[in-house]
Amino acid sequence: MSPLDVADNKVADPHDGTVAYVPPLERTAGQPEPIAANGGLSYMAFDKDGDAGTAKALEDALAEIASGESRRVSEMIAQAPPGPIKTNWGLGFRDYDECVEYIRQSNTLKAPPGGVALPLPYTVYERPSYSVVPSNAIWRDPARADIAAILRQNERGKWRRDLYFPQVLRDARRIGEYYPGLSPESPECMDKLGLALAHLESKCTNIYDAAEVESVYYPEIEKLLLEFFPDATDALVYNHDVFDKDYTGDRTEDQDGKNPGVNANYANLVHNDLNDNSGRVRCRELLTKNLRNFGRQQHYTEEEADAKMSRRFMSINLAKPIETVEQFPFVLCAWPSFADQPYITNYRIYDDRVGETTRFTYRPDHEWYWFPQQKPTEVSMLKCYDSVTDGSISRWSFHTACIDPTVPRNARCRKKVVVRSFVFF
Repeated sequence: MSPLDVADNKVADPHDGTVAYVPPLERTAGQPEPIAANGGLSYMAFDKDGDAGTAKALEDALAEIASGESRRVSEMIAQAPPGPIKTNWGLGFRDYDECVEYIRQSNTLKAPPGGVALPLPYTVYERPSYSVVPSNAIWRDPARADIAAILRQNERGKWRRDLYFPQVLRDARRIGEYYPGLSPESPECMDKLGLALAHLESKCTNIYDAAEVESVYYPEIEKLLLEFFPDATDALVYNHDVFDKDYTGDRTEDQDGKNPGVNANYANLVHNDLNDNSGRVRCRELLTKNLRNFGRQQHYTEEEADAKMSRRFMSINLAKPIETVEQFPFVLCAWPSFADQPYITNYRIYDDRVGETTRFTYRPDHEWYWFPQQKPTEVSMLKCYDSVTDGSISRWSFHTACIDPTVPRNARCRKKVVVRSFVFF
């Protein structure tokens, strides 16, 4: 199947009597082709009986494992001699502390005021990858236990294809020093760098109560977004995550009850949540099907969604700490520094959809930012997708969590609530 045969078509979806939305193949001007399966075509193009291409994605995931390439990369890293590992992109390290020691001995990494030099985790696997999400029925299906075992072993081994690389973080509050006249608290900063800072005095008193977050915090963030982007016509917050490693209550996720649970782990890998395909697919799912929408219910027809998405829209993640951040800060990379770098697609396989996230290999000139000691009233904003493709503005940023070497390792871990939104113009 040629991508051009389906790029601008819709595929019959007998599951709900409509059609499966296949996003047009988009590329940012000046950005290389992504490292992706099926020529970058969305798995929506392989929809069968309303499965959104999930059967095809599982088939491809098993084929990727069977190829042995991921195992070969893991074994190469495991069998390398002690010390730094020479890669195509620079020296990487299996161990965080080993990378810290290398940075201390290096005379080349100099952090500016408010900044810090530290290790960041990147993938070294330049092939499409697959993740079967915990809610997928395959994990609980006795008839497919043998397949689940293969997938589980692969999931456990993914971290073995990541290495730590030395990077420098700049203080995002001082962006005006690096880009004179540019305020981090402006839509212009988001357009140029893919990141920004906002402020909010929230009336939400219990972020562990999903119902309160939805009824109080979601409207606050939607109001914040419309004020921050004065040209915007609509903002939709559609879900959230709570991160608290020390939380002792019930962490159970309940999608039907619109409760994401409480995460104990931080995303310790350079990545972005959306890409050329999934930015459009996720928006369409929300507008026409309310698929995994924790926020205001949407009631758009296919035609109305087409019209809304024909204008500019973007996806913004907003992270607000519950208390001043001490350890495991959230760090963001500015768009201009990777605009000419291909992303690597990671496919997240659900029962009813295939999400697409992205990963990136290390480059020494990536421009990283953080908000040191981020306060509970400070909201860091990260662009995950922008429909404008002409290269004039940022398409997205990428991000990760990291260990801050300037504070004790056992300092209080970051506690925060992250909401995901779409903003329409």
